[in-house]
Amino acid sequence: MVVIGNVDFTHQRLVELTSLADRAKPFYDWVETQFQRYLGQTQSLHQFLSHLDAEAIRKGIQHCYIPSRSEPVPHLFDGVGRTYPHTKACFYFFGWLIRDAHQQRLRPLIQRIAQTTREGRHEVETKALALLITTYREQVKTFQWEAIREVILDRLEGSRRSIKGHDLEVAIRTALVVAIEDVFERTKHYGIYLDVIVASGQTTIGKETYDVVARLIGAEDRVSRRVLIAIKTRETEGGGHSHLFSRDILSAVKSVRSHNPEDFIGVVIVAKHWSQREADTLTEVADHLIHIQGSPTDFRGLDEHDQSGLNRFIASVLGGVITPKGEL
Repeated sequence: MVVIGNVDFTHQRLVELTSLADRAKPFYDWVETQFQRYLGQTQSLHQFLSHLDAEAIRKGIQHCYIPSRSEPVPHLFDGVGRTYPHTKACFYFFGWLIRDAHQQRLRPLIQRIAQTTREGRHEVETKALALLITTYREQVKTFQWEAIREVILDRLEGSRRSIKGHDLEVAIRTALVVAIEDVFERTKHYGIYLDVIVASGQTTIGKETYDVVARLIGAEDRVSRRVLIAIKTRETEGGGHSHLFSRDILSAVKSVRSHNPEDFIGVVIVAKHWSQREADTLTEVADHLIHIQGSPTDFRGLDEHDQSGLNRFIASVLGGVITPKGEL
């Protein structure tokens, strides 16, 4: 916390956005690797984009648009932690490098060119992006990660401002993205799964709603399992309310166990003075529990301890080290 004179002016949103921006580094590294493979050279992405002609850059971008299906591909995310589809991620990434408002202003121009030339949209996109890079790279000066990170941070902040959503859900989805991409950054894959997709919204199972969801993709692009996270908040201070609160959470856990026993269940609780006994009960049934003591209105995202715990849990899930707990 940052406090002067009992006034808290902590900038938690910056912490969340910088975490998301840092999770774009695996995608940046992956793009660099695609250019290196296509050209058979070991130069950096900055060097490629600074010196290659437009056609060579176009082919390199096109190589990114159509990745090999034999290896995992990292993701890009919007300002609230939602996963971009791969081709859109490529368009956004190269658009972020060279132009503002690429979605609002550049994409309509690309659609007009495609209609006029009768070329495919992706072909026009790669041509336009390559030509923009070669035309304006003298003004941009650098494509190194340190500079690109600042651009991505700015784009993520604009994205978050334009998206209306629940702050708690956004914070926990961001934390989940950080945990997943931490695994990819360290290992260059998603463990025993081919891919992991963080859903853009809530999922309902039975009568229960799960706020943040990650789909674990296995063989033949099928969902093998999910990580379902329920976020529960209470302003009350324990007693009977604490027990009723726990009962609601147990009902949510039971709903998953009865419908989809292969899914992992996470629970995030933000509540004042919640009983440790109730916490111990839920720890026995949920696959991962995060308890944040305090008012939901004061919530500022996961601290380092809780984020590290979530990182370890996700690493164990993706590594196949743990399996979901059995039926209650």
